[in-house]
Amino acid sequence: MELHNVLYEVKESILYLTLNRPDVYNALSPEMWKDLNTAIDAARNDPEIRVIIITGAGDKALASGADIKELHSRYYMEQMKGTATLALRNLETLYKPVICAINGYALGGGCELAEACDIRIATKRSKFGQPETGLGIIPGAGGTQRLVRIVGVAKAKELIFTGKIIPAEEAEKIGLVNQVTEDSREALMEAATAMAKQIVKKGPVALSMAKISITYGQDSSIETGLMMERLAQTIALSTEDRKEGTGAFIEKRKPVFTGR
Repeated sequence: MELHNVLYEVKESILYLTLNRPDVYNALSPEMWKDLNTAIDAARNDPEIRVIIITGAGDKALASGADIKELHSRYYMEQMKGTATLALRNLETLYKPVICAINGYALGGGCELAEACDIRIATKRSKFGQPETGLGIIPGAGGTQRLVRIVGVAKAKELIFTGKIIPAEEAEKIGLVNQVTEDSREALMEAATAMAKQIVKKGPVALSMAKISITYGQDSSIETGLMMERLAQTIALSTEDRKEGTGAFIEKRKPVFTGR
């Protein structure tokens, strides 16, 4: 696997994916989206990886949005290729938990990347926004869809229509961010890794089934969602991990899950 714009490192069953264009605030070029998609596919197929942490290199941004120079000269029908849209849907439907660690700006496509992750942790100085309307365009990598689902219709419309940029504290209040850390990369990564390690201890199949139920259930009727949950639970109950987890509880010891 050859990646030019993304760093890929696995430690203790945690994959650290780092957007690596710090000189341009990790601006999201088509090539970076393709690298991200390639990395997601690799993570999907690697049984060693239990949790993914996505972050940005440097101390300025997760990602400052699209590469504006590239966007300025882009032929409009190029958008129909859906390079960013497909990469983020691939990330969103990855059956392993994904934590986004945001140090600095998450604007435009950077905010949309964060929205496609399961959990978002940010530093105090992090800032969020969908400023695309100020460029004569709209959020084009899922922002008009995911932001609504995360913060509600009225707040999503406000943020997208005004293009205003909000601090981490406000993002946490509206549910866009799960946790805000002290203002340092060390504190951010420590918090993200601590949460990832907590998740790694849980049953891998159970985590996958829970994520699938939530991801697909939220767009379904309650009846469909409940049936999906019932089927997912049936799969979880069929595993060796279920026997291990319940057995460990009865025996008052820590479970050792294998993902089987």
